[in-house]
Amino acid sequence: MNAKSEPSENWDVVVVGSGPGGLTAAACLAATGRRVLVLEAHDLAGGNTQVFRRHPRKESGERDTYEFDVGVHYLGDCGPGGIFPAIFNSLGVGDRIKFLPLDQDGFDTLEFPDMTFVVPAGWDLYLERLIDAFPNDRAGLERIVTILQTIAEESRSRLIPGVETPTFDEWAFRNLSELFAECELSQRAQAVLDHWSGLYAGGPSQTAVAMHARIIDHYMRGAYYPEGGGQVLPARLIQVIEAFGGEVRTLTPVKRIVVTEGRATGVELDSGAMIASDIVISNADHTRTVFGLVGEEHWDPATISWTRQATMTLGLACVYLVVDIDLTNGPNTNYFVFPSYETDGLYQGFDDGTLDTDEGVFAYIAMASRKDPGNPHLCPPGHTNLQIMTLSPRGLDWWGVDRPPADGGSYRRNSAYRSRKAELTEALIDTAQRVLADQLAGEPLRDHIVFCETASPLSHERYTRSTGGTSYGYVHSPEQSGLNRPAHRTEIEGLWLVGANTTSGHGVAGATTGGVHCAGEILDRPLLIEMVLGTALVEPSQIPPDPTDFDPFDWSRGKRLRELRAEGRSTRESTAAPG
Repeated sequence: MNAKSEPSENWDVVVVGSGPGGLTAAACLAATGRRVLVLEAHDLAGGNTQVFRRHPRKESGERDTYEFDVGVHYLGDCGPGGIFPAIFNSLGVGDRIKFLPLDQDGFDTLEFPDMTFVVPAGWDLYLERLIDAFPNDRAGLERIVTILQTIAEESRSRLIPGVETPTFDEWAFRNLSELFAECELSQRAQAVLDHWSGLYAGGPSQTAVAMHARIIDHYMRGAYYPEGGGQVLPARLIQVIEAFGGEVRTLTPVKRIVVTEGRATGVELDSGAMIASDIVISNADHTRTVFGLVGEEHWDPATISWTRQATMTLGLACVYLVVDIDLTNGPNTNYFVFPSYETDGLYQGFDDGTLDTDEGVFAYIAMASRKDPGNPHLCPPGHTNLQIMTLSPRGLDWWGVDRPPADGGSYRRNSAYRSRKAELTEALIDTAQRVLADQLAGEPLRDHIVFCETASPLSHERYTRSTGGTSYGYVHSPEQSGLNRPAHRTEIEGLWLVGANTTSGHGVAGATTGGVHCAGEILDRPLLIEMVLGTALVEPSQIPPDPTDFDPFDWSRGKRLRELRAEGRSTRESTAAPG
């Protein structure tokens, strides 16, 4: 800091942004003795692990509660010995998170124009299903599954010095389309094998094989959903941070990361307050970190050049629905709907900024009521909570908007935007009607809708300030994968990065493990390996027990805002009391 702006506080570590990467890094550092402050602009911590709630008023005057996940639709590797239990157990809160399994014999159901394919857990069974569906592709399928599985295994082995990884070295950073061609797969077999691209938003010609291999391997270990919804994950991490003297402060936007003589020395808030720290971790969007929070004058020219030319993945649009019909007796599966087998063509259309809803749309349907039937916040009994998602055309033109919300653009009252959103909403509801027709037993889905809200990539950007409104970070091309992505340690001393744009990758798993890796590098210890081997950073008894009214949603507001809201409730109740 400088003499003109003395810091009002001093912390060992300041984390800018409260996504899973930032919170995990903060929890690890707090558990190892650092005083950690997490700063979040939104009124709720969690980033893409957040939920949101709506409370529509009924005719009787009473209010229902509907809760929707923003980004947690299912997780892999949550069984015994899995990566998520290993991390949360090490942090002392593993016994406070229960992962509910989806149907392990078919957690994804793929709907193509003339076939259905059900995806099971386990590499052997997955290959068996593929061969049953495409017997003429048997040799190619056996080869490609072996290569993908080996790459996933060797990517973990690379953590051990001196281990040879020949298949990884040959294929990991080539385009997936090259591997499809090498194995001489039919277009139909390619499309089924490429369904996973919906989880990272890139076509085969622009995706590194390693990305595809790792994401399949993640779910081959089983598919799960956290009981109580995605907000449970940040709430438990916040409990760890607070237990060791740290703080998560919401409604506290950061104006800039202060860099003095090549070193990060703290942050300046929008309010003008200065907070000093020798370590700053940015969990903000990488592009905005470079050009906005830090400023290009502080970076190497190579960093500026790479960031300017880097490409973001596509954004998502999502319809959030509650219907007054019980659909929970169906299979506990996700539905992926493809209008054709031309996956590269599908992504090319999105990249060109076009989407013809009359031709049928790509869609992903997730039913929270099946995954978490005991969650009282989802919807009233006898109702079903579901989401219908699709990828969005690149850029703003399709939405009729000329300036993004993170740069001050206004869009919600824009008539062109509202028209496009209504058009897409109708197309996605039509798609859900077709997929769920048997379970609806002839009932029109629209006749049972009691709540409907649609979010676009602009909505996502407004809340998370992610460039382009994407939750997946930079495109996972060979040029932007692995060590070609931004590292956790930057060239600015004391400044670190976590999140979907970094070398650890996107998604809840990539961001969470990235938070561990970042903390491990700061501490100079192999923290993730320690966690997998069972090292306890925190004993469960060190975390205060849950209060009787524990709600992960309220807990994720951080201690200051929780207390302010509790004061407000108490005041209102005392004012309303008779006498």
